[in-house]
Amino acid sequence: MPIYTRTGDTGTTSLFTGQRVSKTNLRIEACGSVDELSSVLGVVICETKDTDIKQLLTAIQKDLYYIMATLSGAKPKQNRLNDRVKFFEQKIDKLSLQLSPLNGFILPQGSKISALLHFARTVCRRSERAVIRQTQSRPSTLRSPSFLPVVPYLNRLSDLLFILARLGAKTNEITV
Repeated sequence: MPIYTRTGDTGTTSLFTGQRVSKTNLRIEACGSVDELSSVLGVVICETKDTDIKQLLTAIQKDLYYIMATLSGAKPKQNRLNDRVKFFEQKIDKLSLQLSPLNGFILPQGSKISALLHFARTVCRRSERAVIRQTQSRPSTLRSPSFLPVVPYLNRLSDLLFILARLGAKTNEITV
């Protein structure tokens, strides 16, 4: 069975509900940004030798698919994102203890893993902005129980990626 359907050849795609929308629709833009973030995390997973980071980022990729399903109109039976935000905060607090105090802006370099994590962080921030644009265009979406934690999740995820990038730079961190 071929992967192509030709249904998108006119510039539209389907949401989870079956509704066809333009590929430039804000929901599709948000899904595409989150999908790109998952792909960047896949590159990090392939490049790191740290099994803990691989497991963490793989779990995050699964969360991102949950978020994309929510963005496309699926109504998840459970909402696990609030718990994940709390987990990220605990992880950030624990990992931050291993870092020197932040005294300036960090250049996105230091090691290959550090640079890739910074790249993932910037894609995460863009995803967050795309989700916010989508919610501002559909105010009722903001009140959806499954949607409420998406922005805090992405916000905290970018913080976690920043901390992981700093750890990945080790002693090669350069501040401005």
